[in-house]
Amino acid sequence: MDDWDPLEERKKLEKVLAAGIELKPGDRVRLRPRGGADIFDIALRGKTATIAAIEQDYENRIHLAVTVDDDPGNDLGLQGKPGHRFFFSPEEVEVVENERRPA
Repeated sequence: MDDWDPLEERKKLEKVLAAGIELKPGDRVRLRPRGGADIFDIALRGKTATIAAIEQDYENRIHLAVTVDDDPGNDLGLQGKPGHRFFFSPEEVEVVENERRPA
């Protein structure tokens, strides 16, 4: 752990490729959690969501921060508030074709 600083602001990524498809904030996706699912994954399976941010953790794993479209508090998730953002790997979502939220 050479230069690891837990207080360092991590840069948000603008886009990521998953299965040859570019994902970026504002894209609408369907949630498809994989094995090892917890209760939130099970409850959110099949729901549509909007990518709020793409983040990289300290182990260089990529996570999509999403807000669930039918969550009445999804505007709070878009503001980065806890409880209304959920994290999935790029492999756990599929793009909802031709549907992007306006920037």
